[in-house]
Amino acid sequence: MNTVVISGTGLFTPSLSISNEELIASFNAYVNQFNTQNAAAIASGEVVALEESSVGFIEKASGIKSRFVIDKEGVLDINRMVPRIPERSDEEPSVMCEMAVAAATQALQRAGRTAADVDAVICAASNMQRGYPAMAVEIQNALGIEGFGYDINVACSSATFGIQAAVTAIQSGQARAVLVVNPEITSGHLNWRDRDSHFIFGDACTAILLERADLATSDYQFDIVGLKLKTQFSNNIRNNFGFLNRADESGIGKPDKLFRQQGRKVFKEVCPMAAATITATVQEAGIQIPDVQRFWLHQANLNMNLLIARMILGRDATPDESPTILDTYANTSSAGSIIAFHKHQADLAKGAVGVICSFGAGYSIGCVVVKKR
Repeated sequence: MNTVVISGTGLFTPSLSISNEELIASFNAYVNQFNTQNAAAIASGEVVALEESSVGFIEKASGIKSRFVIDKEGVLDINRMVPRIPERSDEEPSVMCEMAVAAATQALQRAGRTAADVDAVICAASNMQRGYPAMAVEIQNALGIEGFGYDINVACSSATFGIQAAVTAIQSGQARAVLVVNPEITSGHLNWRDRDSHFIFGDACTAILLERADLATSDYQFDIVGLKLKTQFSNNIRNNFGFLNRADESGIGKPDKLFRQQGRKVFKEVCPMAAATITATVQEAGIQIPDVQRFWLHQANLNMNLLIARMILGRDATPDESPTILDTYANTSSAGSIIAFHKHQADLAKGAVGVICSFGAGYSIGCVVVKKR
């Protein structure tokens, strides 16, 4: 059975960013407009008045300070509050394809590889831009990769589940190298009018190249030494949008067709699941928790990550042990833990052990233990 390594990662970040201050100014303007327009109904008790928010509330609840987005103007327009991402013709590359190609090109360059060295593309993301053809096949074509491609969606755990699929393909001899891409346009499924969640998400795309260890040549290599996946059904994070219930003419749709969650329940239920899964995966790999030098956790909520690390270590983790990119990127769904890995691994010495872990809707948890070559 072939040994598998991560030999390259890449990151695409949109050029536009929204600060908490900008977001709150827009949201509160919308709240005031809504309450003014519905003053009579609010006074009679027919409509509930909306509540303003604050920068302090966002940072205390999430640790997020800003987020990158594909479109800023549409999100901040209080009469729209939805990103403007025009549809393209069938002959043009899709937005997700463009994001993925940018991140994938960087990963290939970092690994010292070309399209000719790759046999498969897996597009793993929380939402796909269309039903079919598969996004992965379009990305494969744009990169000039022979072989095959397919999409998978396990919400915020899509990247780690994609890594599992890539490892299996390489171990079995089905592929020499597999490119896993995670184009996340999370601004498109977020309810920007919801006080409790409008600040959560940001857009980004990551790419991970995995290949046979005996073929890898780059200085950037991490052995895959442990991997575990876990799912448990829950309605506490949900998005009901699908091809059977398209949005209305405004393009906004009903609230349940956008992201929604019961945050307190998610926090209470997911944190112990994630901590237990990480601990079990590390131990099954024959490694002790004190020997793990870095935890690249899913970047959904700072308080969740602090608690998960505390559950694992029995103490608070240092910023070096559990790096955060959440403050500037917000929650980028499946891309989050990979962004943390991409940005915070160069300083690790040979033989250092780390854990990439994602957790999200489903519930789904993916845990990958790696060792630097």
